[in-house]
Amino acid sequence: MPSSFDTSVAHPARVYDYLLGGKENYEADREAAERLIAISPNVVPSVRANRSFLRRAVQYLAAEAGIRQFLDIGTGLPTAENTHQVAQAIAPESRVVYVDNDPIVLAHARALLTSAPDGATTFISADLGDTDAILREAARTLDFSEPIAVMLLCIMQYVPDSAGPHQLVSRLMAAVAPGSYLTMSDTTRDIQSEQMMAGAAQYNARLGTNVFTPRTRAEIAAFFDGLALVEPGLVPLPQWRALADPRQVIPMYAAMGRKP
Repeated sequence: MPSSFDTSVAHPARVYDYLLGGKENYEADREAAERLIAISPNVVPSVRANRSFLRRAVQYLAAEAGIRQFLDIGTGLPTAENTHQVAQAIAPESRVVYVDNDPIVLAHARALLTSAPDGATTFISADLGDTDAILREAARTLDFSEPIAVMLLCIMQYVPDSAGPHQLVSRLMAAVAPGSYLTMSDTTRDIQSEQMMAGAAQYNARLGTNVFTPRTRAEIAAFFDGLALVEPGLVPLPQWRALADPRQVIPMYAAMGRKP
């Protein structure tokens, strides 16, 4: 492994991996996850519901919206039903670019790079804040004159307000063609507010430089300014093209918007 790995500080991708039952995590990640679970026991169902949302969203984009290009930022460690697997099962020619800033994710990039022969799958090691680098490198694989689905699942919650999260998303969406989509899920402090704020404080204490920021529905809605929301709009995550039980309480919102 590269010497730059700091396994003494929890990283969101590895915490997420642990919550999903993965094995690519370390003591600091497990400790952060267990502290979060102790305060907010439904965090495990939440991350699993988010993976289910990814599958439903990509299925809609590939099968109904006709999207053939995906820019998945904050992809995390490989697990079942990654974006390229779902998209290429429907349209083998789909092209997918993954972006993450965790060196451990980069070390496992080969697992993400297995593409259908007719399509393409590549990986960029970059931070979400460096939109210029993301767009420049993504253009090696994606055609920005054609629609692209920008996927930001549970990643903007790690961009603090001081870093201008709404401006970052605006720059990404300004770079893609009309007919492109923004797909987002994010944790909220509107649902189970007391648990969420207590959990956020504990989580941030373990994340080092990462700042976990659960946002309100209005703050999340602002990411979609200028976009046409796909039905059912911005809703609690289980209600987006619903799970078997859309009444499941998950402290997250989800939405998809189309660029006119």
